[in-house]
Amino acid sequence: MAFVLVARMTARQGEQERAAELIRRLTDASAAEPGNVHYIAHRDPDDPRVFLMYEQYRDKAAFEEHGQSEHFKTLAVNELFGLMDNRERNFYETLD
Repeated sequence: MAFVLVARMTARQGEQERAAELIRRLTDASAAEPGNVHYIAHRDPDDPRVFLMYEQYRDKAAFEEHGQSEHFKTLAVNELFGLMDNRERNFYETLD
């Protein structure tokens, strides 16, 4: 079973382009992690402030390693999350 996170974030007005830039950088770095299966960023075509992240990891341990990575701490925790009005996270496991 793979471990999945679906995160939906809404950037503050005026911060959406900076958020998109950080998400692109975070996607590139996270996709290269050995435990990452998929790291796919989406943007709402009707509201460019809304982003959806689909993240799939080999297992929960790989997800936890992602949370400890330098790029996650630098790009997400220290920069991206501060640009958001809200952030929702839902966790799943694949049906293997």
